[in-house]
Amino acid sequence: MAVTYPLSLILLSLVFSIHLSSSEIETMRQGSSLSVDNPNDVMLSPNGMFSAGFYAVGENAYSFAIWFSEPHPQTRNPTVVWMANRDQPVNGKRSTVSLLHSGNLVLNDADNSHVWSTDTVSLSSSVHLLLNDTGNLVLLEEDDGVVLWQSFDFPTDTLLPQQVLTRYAKLISSRSNTNKSSGFYTLFFDNDNILRLLYDGPEVSGLYWPDPWFNNWEANRAGYNNSRVAVMDTLGNFSSSDDFNFMTTDYGTVIQRRFTLDHDGNIRVYSRRLSGEEWSVSWQAKARPCSIHGICGPNSLCTYNHDRGLNCSCLPGYKMMNVGDWSYGCEPKFTASCNVTESRFLYISNVELYGYDYGIMENYTLKQCKDLCLQLCNCQGIQYTYVFGPNTYTCYPKLQLQNAYRTPYFNADLYLKLPANSSYSFDDVDDYSLDCSSSSRTMQLERAYEKGHGNRYLKFLIWFAGGVGGLEVLCIFLVWFFLVRTRQPYSGADQRIYNLAMNGFKKFSYSELKQATRGFSQEIGRGAAGTVYKGVLSDQRVAAVKRLKDANQGEEEFLAEVSSIGRLNHMNLIEMWGYCAEGKHRLLVYEFMEHGSLAENIKSNELDWAKRFDIALGTAKGLAYIHEECLEWILHCDVKPQNILLDSTYQPKVADFGLSKLRNRNDTKYSSFSRIRGTRGYMAPEWVFNLQITSKVDVYSYGIVVLEMITGKSATKDVDATTDDGVEKQRFSLITWLRQKQNEGSRWVNEILDPTIEGGYDEGKMEALARVALQCVEEEKDKRPTMSQVIEVLQKCSRENDNQ
Repeated sequence: MAVTYPLSLILLSLVFSIHLSSSEIETMRQGSSLSVDNPNDVMLSPNGMFSAGFYAVGENAYSFAIWFSEPHPQTRNPTVVWMANRDQPVNGKRSTVSLLHSGNLVLNDADNSHVWSTDTVSLSSSVHLLLNDTGNLVLLEEDDGVVLWQSFDFPTDTLLPQQVLTRYAKLISSRSNTNKSSGFYTLFFDNDNILRLLYDGPEVSGLYWPDPWFNNWEANRAGYNNSRVAVMDTLGNFSSSDDFNFMTTDYGTVIQRRFTLDHDGNIRVYSRRLSGEEWSVSWQAKARPCSIHGICGPNSLCTYNHDRGLNCSCLPGYKMMNVGDWSYGCEPKFTASCNVTESRFLYISNVELYGYDYGIMENYTLKQCKDLCLQLCNCQGIQYTYVFGPNTYTCYPKLQLQNAYRTPYFNADLYLKLPANSSYSFDDVDDYSLDCSSSSRTMQLERAYEKGHGNRYLKFLIWFAGGVGGLEVLCIFLVWFFLVRTRQPYSGADQRIYNLAMNGFKKFSYSELKQATRGFSQEIGRGAAGTVYKGVLSDQRVAAVKRLKDANQGEEEFLAEVSSIGRLNHMNLIEMWGYCAEGKHRLLVYEFMEHGSLAENIKSNELDWAKRFDIALGTAKGLAYIHEECLEWILHCDVKPQNILLDSTYQPKVADFGLSKLRNRNDTKYSSFSRIRGTRGYMAPEWVFNLQITSKVDVYSYGIVVLEMITGKSATKDVDATTDDGVEKQRFSLITWLRQKQNEGSRWVNEILDPTIEGGYDEGKMEALARVALQCVEEEKDKRPTMSQVIEVLQKCSRENDNQ
């Protein structure tokens, strides 16, 4: 008995060590394997951030994958960053990943068939597989350090920090949130060395990012560098060889980041501070998700609201092809006819459909456009687009109804071709509406396998080994945690400055800007945030240099705000070219506006009534963009004529976001401001009564600006109301005076327009503009429209009056 006891102890220790080594291991040696039958057969990176093993993609369906480790092992859906066999899952029993003595890493199914391998060969006996701290799974020869294979060279839908996307690799989206197989969207470098997004759907395909109607130069891309590489660093700066660069909104030392091509075709950068936390979006490629090709499939209509999200619906007369999967779109419920007398057109406003045109017919009347579509048997409808400038319309006969997107910003309408005897209306779309966030069914493998008989003794050893292994992991985690907590905090100011320079704007030195402005000698504007000077940059561009005062924030905070503002891109927002953060100096460099501010031109006859209407519409579009479309939710908080600048053609650009409030879209509790912001006369009542501040404060200020622009009267001064004989009767505020005029008669608009402005005007447009401005200045914020609703009213009025 004295002999058998040590022997049994040795055997027990041997079996225990075998099972311990297969549970949360850092390295796989030649001849070892991971089994799908053992849920504890998981590789772990040294820092514990990443895990690799078998991941369930459906019922009895598994893939060999890498994912972010979670603090709770029972977490059902960890975030997967790489898969070996996403399109060919293996069985949930007897499947293995083995590192052969030949140096090849092989994934075998239950029947021992090869599903995937690294296709590597090595004569070395020191080949091993390890998962490093960056999430890269590496197969290498230990004796000479030669890398035979690494997962970073074969991405699926995600790039991790420091993972390089090359000309030989591409990102392919998943099919849905729950179906991890290959989807319809691809990120890749094309033959022109440009990083692009491609939709390759069941029926059609097409490029959609950068916007396909832009050439490379217009999209700020450069194809001269044929290296074709792109990478995101750990701080959140992304750089590509085609000059596409960006910096995330939370730039800095966030612990975990990922760059993912999501199943909806949008690229998003996600970040979180700690494992187990929810991921937050810190950058996305497409601010308007409905502009992603194929998002709702053919014959459908996409709408988007930042509160409700994206929504797909079938066009009137169409029904879903595959319920629950919008990628297949909709099919007609009717039989089309080529007889011109057997078709009619259904009007749907503010719709754009990209591509699949019979041609582009400029300066067509609506009747000419409809007649052309009726003569084309395969014409499905027409897009009729208003063109600013020449004030004409362009006709686009549609041979396919793809990429339909409805938003009040579009100056285009859809006329849908339907049978003349049909009763379909636009209200019918509600019957087929479905939120696109609905997920598709998960994958399932129908495979038979024998159920193995459990061994109670072996199970005891496995559970015992797992417990000890878990205790080891806990100790490692505690040591790592205290080491990290005691480490000095990393300051990324220098790196931030370098990476900002690689973004879309430049870092200027203080001496450069001092020289450009000739010692800040030509002042062109002054406000609460600072003074603006005219300058000429070294590349001969004329710029407006804003010298901030009371800029007390630290350099990191300032650069974070600059990066957020610099990413805003809209034709009705002032463009920022660069910045200076040197010592105590804080300066911003903007494009120069030839005609100055609206305040300087408001009494000028150069601004005829048509230009004033266009300025009101353009300003509304700029504000709607910062309220509803950009990644950060921004309030301007100081809308006034001085902050609306006019370019060489008098197109408006909203300026001065120094007092803007940046907030996360997911923040449903409106942040309070530390002090009242804005300018007397333009401030909403909410400021005075310390009420909740929303985007409606900008709506109120916008309304005041419009009323000043059409009446020529100041909101800060009372209006003299006089009798017919010219004797002063009473003094009223501008808003009160206008409401009285509105109630007096049908021709009230003629009495409120600024008499000093020469030239004719469209009474219908001016009345619509005055009415919507008065709605904007309602005391109760809930009675005010949103800026997108203002745009819809003005555009509708413009179309109706132009068609008369």
